[in-house]
Amino acid sequence: MIILKEILRRNRAAIALFFLINGFQLTVFLLYDIMTEPLIYASIVSLCVLALLLAMDYFKEKKSRAERLRTVDSIANDRKCLPTPNSLAESDYHSIIEALSDRMEQTISEYESQRQDQLDYYTAWVHQIKTPIAVMKLRLSGDTPENRLLLAELLRIEQYVDMVLQYIRLSGNSNDLVIREYPLDELIRESVRKFAPFFVEKRLRLDFIQTNQTIVTDRKWFVCILEQLISNAVKYTPAGSVSIGMDNNGALYISDTGTGIAQEDIPRIFERGYTGLNGRTGQKSSGLGLYLAKKAADMLTIPISVESKEGSGSKFILNLKNRKS
Repeated sequence: MIILKEILRRNRAAIALFFLINGFQLTVFLLYDIMTEPLIYASIVSLCVLALLLAMDYFKEKKSRAERLRTVDSIANDRKCLPTPNSLAESDYHSIIEALSDRMEQTISEYESQRQDQLDYYTAWVHQIKTPIAVMKLRLSGDTPENRLLLAELLRIEQYVDMVLQYIRLSGNSNDLVIREYPLDELIRESVRKFAPFFVEKRLRLDFIQTNQTIVTDRKWFVCILEQLISNAVKYTPAGSVSIGMDNNGALYISDTGTGIAQEDIPRIFERGYTGLNGRTGQKSSGLGLYLAKKAADMLTIPISVESKEGSGSKFILNLKNRKS
């Protein structure tokens, strides 16, 4: 129907002219009382020829449109997939598309170059700022209440510094995954060890049940997920405990006895910048931690979910058994 409408629109002048001429001739023949039978025969033949030409144009356009539709998926990657132009107008359209494609490629190239410069800058910045952080850690190595408090704040700074780099890398299209087999308990201990000062500062108990499992994953990004979830658990648990283990379904869980999450916030907690009720009532939150965890989990094809009730703690679940291969 679309093609038929296009054919009629494109040939409307010829169709209108045909009926105008034949109508004019018929009027003249009737006025002068001339036999109209030859004119009617000629008009019928002309109409058949017109219908034949329209039918040929219809099937030609149908074939051409089918060819254009087949190239829609591949044209973004290869301009050579464009159908051969059959008219001056189509040739001009090809030139326009090629000019726009060149401009798009140039814009993409400039963007990638700027983004790589930005990534290089922040990578260098992270490494440079970690040097004074490491020096300050050594200065605060004495086991005093004041040093423990300052060390905990320093570790928060280091965590936010790491989040800068993680955010930029996850926002890009580059794939720096190194997939290997790792002992799961080793990755958990590595993540927990980083938050030891926070557990001491808040007097939280850690219940870690060894999994004795191995996991095929990227170490850096899997640890990133664990760190964000543990950080979240510690941040919103003023007293009590944080538990880490594996349930009977082969899923790794990180649960806490903290403030929990309001039910209306649960569907949005993995959105970038969303802080929810907890972030609006006293806790300073950037809304990036869980967003980074979800992005990294998606990259590693690990389903992540949460069970929580306000005032009764939260339980984040990494379904390692049903991860997509």
